[in-house]
Amino acid sequence: MALIHSFENSGNWLFRHRGELPVVLFILAIPVVYFTPTTWLSADAQIIITIVAVFLSVLGFIIRAISIGTTPKGTSGRNTKEGQVAESLNTSGIYSLMRHPLYVGNYFMWIGIVLFTFNFSFVVIISLAFWLYYERIMFAEERFLEKKFGASYLEWSLSTPAFIPCIRGYKKNTIPFSLKSVLRREYSGMMATVTGFVFIDLLRNYFQTGSFDSNRLSVYVFGGALVVTLLLRSLKHYTTILKEEGRS
Repeated sequence: MALIHSFENSGNWLFRHRGELPVVLFILAIPVVYFTPTTWLSADAQIIITIVAVFLSVLGFIIRAISIGTTPKGTSGRNTKEGQVAESLNTSGIYSLMRHPLYVGNYFMWIGIVLFTFNFSFVVIISLAFWLYYERIMFAEERFLEKKFGASYLEWSLSTPAFIPCIRGYKKNTIPFSLKSVLRREYSGMMATVTGFVFIDLLRNYFQTGSFDSNRLSVYVFGGALVVTLLLRSLKHYTTILKEEGRS
């Protein structure tokens, strides 16, 4: 098998199993938190790192929200777990700044959680692993788009960076931002991110005290996020409030 086909096949396989990545991170976080001392960090330093970590995850969520809220039905930004899907090429809005805004958003959402372990080596390792993991996925996705859209895709891809946004190439969105799309599609990602922070907070507290403390701010945040998630999930599956024409 040619190397290009091997990369494409492995990228498609990783794409189908990308939902399992958070589970791997949760498992890896256990020994990392256990073996990461916090005594060398002052209370103020821990607060600052926590604020930065939350900011990074919120930034990632905002990037994803902009991508999803301005993506029409059937475009290249609407791939599914089963495989690549694209009836048209999405090149306006945030997709005129970078080719893979959803993956950029994913990175910031998860690297915020990783930073919350207070282990900077873990941040570097996960960043490198993330790049290797998503590089194959991006390769497979771009091969699909090149085959389907040919010259149109090549023209866009050659002038639009993969990750680092290029502001001067910005083109206005073809459709307005839809909050309903974000609420309908992003509640699970929000819940997973909150769960990651709460998991690490409770885990670190357990390793330090030897017991689980349910009377922590993170637990209350988790409860609030769970209520919002269940509400949005119910609205999505049992009502038409969050449905919109021309949106996925």
